[in-house]
Amino acid sequence: MHKYWGLALGLAFLVSCKDQKQAGDELSEVVTIKKPVETRQFGFLMNDFEVVQDTIRDGDSFGAIMLRNKIDYPKIAMIAETYKDTFDVRRIVKGKPYVILKSKDSTNATEVFIYQSDPINYTVIDFRGDVVAYNKKQKVKYVTREASGVINSSLSEAILQQGIDYNITNSLSEIYAWSIDFFRLQKGDKFKVIYKEKYINDTIYAGAGSIEAAYFEHNGEPFYAFNYVTDSVRNIREYYDHEAKNLRRAFLRSPVQFSRISSRYNLNRRIAFYGNKVRPHKGTDYAAPIGTPILATANGTVEESTRRGGNGKYVKIKHNGTYSTQYLHMKAQNVKKGQYVKQGDVIGWIGMTGNTSGPHVCYRFWKNGRQVDPLREKLPTADPIADSLKKQYLAHIAPFKNQLDCIEYIEEPSEELLTLNE
Repeated sequence: MHKYWGLALGLAFLVSCKDQKQAGDELSEVVTIKKPVETRQFGFLMNDFEVVQDTIRDGDSFGAIMLRNKIDYPKIAMIAETYKDTFDVRRIVKGKPYVILKSKDSTNATEVFIYQSDPINYTVIDFRGDVVAYNKKQKVKYVTREASGVINSSLSEAILQQGIDYNITNSLSEIYAWSIDFFRLQKGDKFKVIYKEKYINDTIYAGAGSIEAAYFEHNGEPFYAFNYVTDSVRNIREYYDHEAKNLRRAFLRSPVQFSRISSRYNLNRRIAFYGNKVRPHKGTDYAAPIGTPILATANGTVEESTRRGGNGKYVKIKHNGTYSTQYLHMKAQNVKKGQYVKQGDVIGWIGMTGNTSGPHVCYRFWKNGRQVDPLREKLPTADPIADSLKKQYLAHIAPFKNQLDCIEYIEEPSEELLTLNE
C-alpha cells in the first residue's frame, strides 16, 4: 500500500509541476504594446488633436462654419479684414475639403482651420494665441511619364483611352495652339509626349505637371516641342521646336479652347430677318456652352470691361500700337479696366448677354484701328530663342528628342473594333 501511495504522490507531483510550468509560461509571455503611429499633415501632428474633416456644402460660408465650431464673430471679422490677401473668405468653393483641429480636453475648442483650395495648395488659420493665417503647399514628388497615340476620332479620346490625365489634352492644345488647328485634326494624326505627374506623400495623385517634350504629326507634317527656361530668375518658360524656333505666336488662334466657329467674319453677310439686306459681321463667333472660359489671345491692357447695347457684357484689350481685340456677349467679366493680362488668362466666361441667339463669344480683331479677319491675318511670331542660348538649348533637348523618337505608338481602338467587342 505504501508503494502505491508513493506512486500516486509522484504522479501528483508531476502533474502539479506541469500545471505550474504552463501557468508560468503564460505569466512570462511578453505583451507588446504598439505605440500609436504618428500622423503628420499640413505641418501638424494630428494625434494631438480631435480631427474633423468635411467639405464646403451648398450654402456654407466661412463665417457659418466658424460659428458652428464656436469661433466668435469678432475673430471671424478680423480674419476677413486682416487676412483678405491671404484668404478671401468670400471665395470658398462648394466641394472643396477642409479640416478642423480641436483640442482633446473638455473644452473641445477649435484651434486650427485648414482649407484646401486644391490637392497641393492650402490655407491655415491658427486660432491658438494670436490668430494668424498663412498659405502653404504640400510636398510634391514628380514622376516622369511617357504617352503616345494615333488619333481615330479625337485627341481627347486617344488620351482618355489610355487612362492619361485629361489635362494633358489641354496642355498639348496650348503648346500647339499656333501651329495646329485642333478643330480640324485628321484621322491618323499622331502624338508622343513626355510629361510629369505629381504625387503627395508618394502615393496620392495630385494631377499632371508640365509637358517636358512632345511630338505631333498632323497631316503628315511633324511638330516637335521642348520646354525650356529662358530666364531662370523670372522662371520664364517657352516651347521651342527642334530648330530652336518659338512655337508661340503673338496671338492665339482662338479665345476659346475646343469650341467651334458658328459664324465667320463676313462683310457681305445678308440676313433674311432684315429683308435680306447686307449686315456686315465684323467678328468671328465661337460657340461653346455657357460658363466656358474665354481667354485673352495676347498680352495687353484692358481698355474696357463693361456692358453696352447689343454687345452685352464685353472686354476690349489693347495689345500694342497696332492690335486690339474685343470679346462680346459674356456671362461675366473676370478683369477690370486698366488691368494688365497675359496671353491665355481667363478674362470672362461664355454667355448670352446682348443680341445673341445662342451661347458664344463674338471675337473682334483690330489692326491699326480697322476691324479685320484674324483668321486671314499673318500674325506676328514670338521671338526665337536668343543666339547666346541656342547651343545650350540644342544640347538640352538632344536626349528628349531621342527619347521621343524611341516611343512606340499606342493606337486608339477603332470604332469598328469597339463595336465587335461589345
